[in-house]
Amino acid sequence: MKIYLDTIGCRLNQSEIETMARGFRAAGHEVVASAEGADLAVVNTCAVTSDAAADSRQLIRHLARAGVGQIVPTGCWATLQPKEAANLPNVLKVVGNNHKENLVAELLDLQPFGVSQDKPSTFDLQPIERVPLPGLHRRTRAFIKVQDGCDNACTFCITTVARGESRSRPLADVIQDIQFALAGGTKEIVLTGVHLGSWGQEWERHLRELVGAILEQTDTPRLRLSSLEPWDLDEGFFSLWENPRIMPHLHLPLQSGSESTLRRMARKTTPASFRALVAAARRSIRDVAITTDVIAGFPGETDAEFAETLAFVREMEFAGGHVFTYSPRPGTGAAKMKGQTRPEVRKKRNAVLREALEESSKSYRQRFVGRRMSVLWESVSELDEWGWQMEGWAENYLRVRAAASSPRWNEIDEVELVESGREGMKGVIGNW
Repeated sequence: MKIYLDTIGCRLNQSEIETMARGFRAAGHEVVASAEGADLAVVNTCAVTSDAAADSRQLIRHLARAGVGQIVPTGCWATLQPKEAANLPNVLKVVGNNHKENLVAELLDLQPFGVSQDKPSTFDLQPIERVPLPGLHRRTRAFIKVQDGCDNACTFCITTVARGESRSRPLADVIQDIQFALAGGTKEIVLTGVHLGSWGQEWERHLRELVGAILEQTDTPRLRLSSLEPWDLDEGFFSLWENPRIMPHLHLPLQSGSESTLRRMARKTTPASFRALVAAARRSIRDVAITTDVIAGFPGETDAEFAETLAFVREMEFAGGHVFTYSPRPGTGAAKMKGQTRPEVRKKRNAVLREALEESSKSYRQRFVGRRMSVLWESVSELDEWGWQMEGWAENYLRVRAAASSPRWNEIDEVELVESGREGMKGVIGNW
């Protein structure tokens, strides 16, 4: 059977899709790069914003138009809106987040897939190594899910409703997944979760123990952490970066630089504590890139509060970030708040914040012109008859482009960064 897998949204969704791919391959099925000709498609949906929900619906409709006869939506939007998902064209079955881990096994038990009743149990076999998904999802980096759910109550967030309570994956399972990824040739491991920093809290353990165990028990060349809530960290956490295998990049969601807005968001941080944490990270981690998320137009956000956020974003000199226009999500506390900001004001504030982040990102990139950094190449395209265009990620998450005489996908090279542009850095691969 030919199976097409696609995803909307976060790195956690990407990690789950890769796990599904491994399960289907272990059962002898082919994961294909295009929906055309696929017998089955699985879509890991997202609901973090209204746009993400719309994109999820649009993707399912697109797959139906492409001729996929059996489509299985899963993920956050499908969990929150199962009836709407089930009514979309060619949907065979909707799988909620609470059943997602058994999705592959359950689908293979369905008779429409032509699976024999006396088939062997493939899920008792040793898992096979990770192979990058074909097509657009053929990533060199392996996203490893270490945690799911969230116990925070941020008033804007629908993910806690869709994903449920925080729960950690056992250390042994995480190590096993990493070993299979490395066996498949992965050069960089990215740890991901809904609330990554809460890993281990059920057992009175801390994320630093997980990171330490990975460094000790695996030989991953590059280890990267995805988004971390600032209240989960202290200055001692940054001592982990004494090991050069941890990439010098921290994504710390700010959401607002106004203390009063943060209180309405129910965020467990303040501008003062965030400022102190960033200063500690920069003292401990050389050349660290600190990126962030900011919400524009949260309910009740006054002109003065927005001005506080803008000033704080500029002060922090982030290496980059994402600006989300506030999107009311049914079932969240913020959707019920008085003083909903007008859509045109949200849009305008989004543009101003994006411009501020781009300015600080440009300044950060400029610091590295003339420097040499190691780059993991993640995409390759033919430049001309004489060479190839490479794109990849430096240790500090700078996007780098360079020309090469041969395709070097999933290779790590020392690159001299010679020019800073709006989309990243231009580099020259050296023979030092």
